[in-house]
Amino acid sequence: MPERPSMHWERSPAELSERFAAVTDGHPEIARRKMFGEIAGFVNGNMVTGLHSGRWFVRLVGDEQSAALALPGATRFEPMPGRPMGDYVVLPSEVVEDDRALSGWLEKAIAVGKSLKPK
Repeated sequence: MPERPSMHWERSPAELSERFAAVTDGHPEIARRKMFGEIAGFVNGNMVTGLHSGRWFVRLVGDEQSAALALPGATRFEPMPGRPMGDYVVLPSEVVEDDRALSGWLEKAIAVGKSLKPK
């Protein structure tokens, strides 16, 4: 029987987790809870943002997803190599470190969450 890949992920630095909490506090639509062993944000029960292995991801669709992926350093979110999660984009560190830019992408992700059927 083939061996299953390990599901052990590197944890995000404490500073990034603290930043996530502080930034999402400014967006009352986001409810935080654990996902992938870390912290994630949900709108109407739908995940719209989160941390994974030191990376910050957001849920985007259409032109906004294309625009985010065009940013230098942005990538599709793959919690496991070769297994991308469709609507999710990992933001580059320059965006994560810029309050205004990060807030703009979070607002877009919140709008996606609001457009989805509540869970």
